[in-house]
Amino acid sequence: MSKRVLGTALALSLLATAGIASAADINPAVVFDMGGKFDKSFNEGVYNGVEKFAKETGIKYREFEVTNETQREQAIARMASRGADPVLGVGFAQAPAIEKVAKEHPKTRFAIIDGVVELPNVRSIVFKEQEGSFLVGILAAMASKTGKVGFVGGMDIPLIRRFACGYVQGVKHANPNAEVFQNMTGTTPSAWNDPTKGGELARSQFDRGADVVYAAAGGTGIGVYQAAADSGKLAIGVDSNQNYLHPGTMLTSMLKRVDVAAYKAFMDAKNGEFTTGFQVLGVAEGGIDWALDEHNKALITDAMKAAVEKAKAGIVDGSIKVHDYMADNSCPM
Repeated sequence: MSKRVLGTALALSLLATAGIASAADINPAVVFDMGGKFDKSFNEGVYNGVEKFAKETGIKYREFEVTNETQREQAIARMASRGADPVLGVGFAQAPAIEKVAKEHPKTRFAIIDGVVELPNVRSIVFKEQEGSFLVGILAAMASKTGKVGFVGGMDIPLIRRFACGYVQGVKHANPNAEVFQNMTGTTPSAWNDPTKGGELARSQFDRGADVVYAAAGGTGIGVYQAAADSGKLAIGVDSNQNYLHPGTMLTSMLKRVDVAAYKAFMDAKNGEFTTGFQVLGVAEGGIDWALDEHNKALITDAMKAAVEKAKAGIVDGSIKVHDYMADNSCPM
């Protein structure tokens, strides 16, 4: 065997060994929250991100789906004690559990989407949901024939109020005279997974004259979208691209790229680039957007597209400032 061939074989052997070592060094895990990983919304967006990571790298991940509040801490602690690293928690409600377990496992890396844990081994990823809601609010106002639109939230918490406030601002930006109806589904975590109630709230808003309803309610939104389809009205999805659910009545979806956040958390750990601290993702950072595809393109006019793209540019350059409800628990509109 020539030295060149021997050298090439040795190099390939070393690369293969390095790949195995790299895979062995990371043992990722994800704990999905209430609603389940196939909620067609928030959790499923995270699932898509970790699945992309697994398919690209061949590295398997552990997972657990929380079905009641008492399971969060237990699931995260079990992952950490079994050597999972990093451990990704989905949703703000997991923050207390991650804080407790991260203190007990200071050498384990953790990440949380939609929550904040101020510890040296935790990455906290939050989004500027108000910006995306502003964008779809513009589209809702421009698509509405009645000048009345609606919002159905999930659990009544400041985070969902942030969605609602951004939406109202976007609606009023496009049509200052528009009327916006708002309902929250409930005050407990079950509000994320109650499509029957979501449908009832949407129909109530349609009865009052709304012809476009935006849902920020996890699995509850499925009922909103079905009610819109049944009534011949329009709905707006959230978090993941939900346009495919009812083509023709899904005006658009507000994209909150939790899939990118989850994928990046695992990939950064694999590549030795995992950082802790805060990551705040908005329109400018590519973490927030709106969905235009083959399922809704017939509903989006050139004028609507131009208006929302102009608003995106304004948000990026600072000429449009979308108020954040969570900054002071108020909404200017």
